Amino acid sequence: MSGRVAVLRLDDGKANAISHEFIAEFLPALDRASKEADAVLIAGRAGRFSAGFDLATMTASAEAARALVSAGCELLLRLYLHPQPVVVACTGHALAAGALVLLAADRRIGAAGDFKIGLNEVAIGLRLPIFAMELARERLSKRHFVTATVLGRVFAPSEAADVGFLDAVVAPERLLETALAEAQALAALPAMALAQTKLLAREVLAAHVRATLA
Repeated sequence: MSGRVAVLRLDDGKANAISHEFIAEFLPALDRASKEADAVLIAGRAGRFSAGFDLATMTASAEAARALVSAGCELLLRLYLHPQPVVVACTGHALAAGALVLLAADRRIGAAGDFKIGLNEVAIGLRLPIFAMELARERLSKRHFVTATVLGRVFAPSEAADVGFLDAVVAPERLLETALAEAQALAALPAMALAQTKLLAREVLAAHVRATLA
């Protein structure tokens, strides 16, 4: 906790992959934040935000991949619909499902540097799932939508801000303080009005994603 902000840090010492274990730890922390804080800040470690779904699970079998992607979709929807402001401090590379976390958050502050951000699924031979396409359609610039999804291009942080993965880019040494200040400012917004308005803005997309997940 930092004042009224719950700080959730991603750091597995490696790629910060989204695995079943990650989801099992992250969702209770998000639930706890809704009871004990007024906003959420999600931060990776220096140089790495998240490389996406756990590769070992995704390549184990079709059933294993389907189960992890389904669980990951639910995590993204929980973030997307979380009743409090959600700010991300994108500390470095954010690829595939890691980039989707950015699209599910309310505000995204990125560290400047030689980092890759984007949905690289097509480039590595995978089709984007419906929930990824819908989050991208809502959050990304229309000018860059096809390039970022169909063509699978990844972007440097400065480009990612124009595309729509980030809202701002700052020097790495200023990232956490800037993101925390943003979260603290958003925590001061009237909670009920924000939660109800966010739900109205997002419930149709969430319902569509859940209906088409299978």
